[in-house]
Amino acid sequence: MHKILIVDDMKTIREQFAYDIQRKTGFEVLTAANGRDGLEILQREDIDVMILDLEMPVMDGLETLEAMKKQGFDDVAVLVYTAKGNYQSCVRATRLGAYNFFAKDEINLDQLIHNIENSLEHRKLLVENRALRRAAGRDSSFIGESDTMRALRELVRKIARVPSNVLIVGESGSGKELVAREIHRLSPRAKKPFVALNCAAIPENLVESELFGFEKGAFSGAIRPSKGKFQVADGGTLMLDEIGDMPMAIQAKLLRVLQENEFSRLGGEDRVVKVNVRVIAATHRELEQEIADGRFRQDLFYRICTHIVRVPPLRERLEDVGPLTIHFVNRICERFGMTPKTAHPATIELLKKYDWRKNNVRELENIVERMIIQCEGAQLNPGHIPSDIVDPGSLPLNINLEEEKVQPGEANDSRENGSGNVETNKSYRELKQDAERKILTDQLKVNNWHITKTAQALGITNHSNLLKIMRRLGIKKPKK
Repeated sequence: MHKILIVDDMKTIREQFAYDIQRKTGFEVLTAANGRDGLEILQREDIDVMILDLEMPVMDGLETLEAMKKQGFDDVAVLVYTAKGNYQSCVRATRLGAYNFFAKDEINLDQLIHNIENSLEHRKLLVENRALRRAAGRDSSFIGESDTMRALRELVRKIARVPSNVLIVGESGSGKELVAREIHRLSPRAKKPFVALNCAAIPENLVESELFGFEKGAFSGAIRPSKGKFQVADGGTLMLDEIGDMPMAIQAKLLRVLQENEFSRLGGEDRVVKVNVRVIAATHRELEQEIADGRFRQDLFYRICTHIVRVPPLRERLEDVGPLTIHFVNRICERFGMTPKTAHPATIELLKKYDWRKNNVRELENIVERMIIQCEGAQLNPGHIPSDIVDPGSLPLNINLEEEKVQPGEANDSRENGSGNVETNKSYRELKQDAERKILTDQLKVNNWHITKTAQALGITNHSNLLKIMRRLGIKKPKK
């Protein structure tokens, strides 16, 4: 049930609003006489919408909004109103996070209910958009047309239709969360929340409160009640990433929730919360071995593994490296506000030769971002690939990597003309790179390959910029 909070210093108005809203909607309505009292209610209650008067003693509406922002109550949708027609204050309130404003003496009950319903929808969208932004940058491992990816997509499509729990297995960085999101997107629960919790990233003593929530005073620092991930995901999907790292004590409580669809918040054991949640678990561990070693409950395993989905590592679908690289280039350039870049085919071919055992698709994204930062032009060439992926000394120097191609007839094989000059079939940019390579190599030799001294001698701002240029030109210190 939604909770509405009305904050107004005039008792007759707040009580009338409370009576009308509760009668019309069935929502639970609370009231406060000023902003300070309203903040105290926010600390102990899960408020969805606040109706806030701007003109009040003790703490007015604008001061209340500022305090809410500082205390992290930005998940509460706020409607503000004024009796004085001070719309400048209303505009300022919207800048502080208020959803909408209206004049106290002009709005009727139907309009007020309509505003409340709209603000509830706005609040829902805010929560969902934050979840999507947190997930941004991790939605690319489903890209590709390899046989393994086509088979995975078909399996996901079939599993999404049924409400059974799912276990996703795969190496770190292979895209397990993406698969979980796709199952949710294709399921009947698609319009409900998708909530993800990484069990390995949370201290053991906080896992229970993250999953089930807590009441005010449940532990030191619990100044207001908080919903857990199960309650936030009610009606939708909860992904428990790295479930193999979940403490044994929490595994027992999770098993009860999966069996009974109910739980109690930390510090509120006498209050039962019922939920309807589809659980998708994921792990990079071999859970059968974890069971044999006594670190994972066998009964919980059979509760979560109605369907098992294996996400293939990137090295098993190297033909997808090209589409993934192009996708990452486009998205990272857009995120950085940079002019779009391209990737030379030779660059993609070299990336395909890498083993990708460290972090799969996530590692590829990291490499592409590093290449984009190093690239001053409009094309990612083999020289931009970090040396820990490809040895710069092994890159061919005679390959035409520039966007500008030499047209037929512009140049022939190298030969001496009548003036004694040497003609060449290289483009201007290639000649420029050759000259730059020679200057840098000569200066490095003079300074005994000391990077910082060479950078200072050449007027380059710092040694890291020199290293980038060396990688781009394929310059590497010779082995003794």
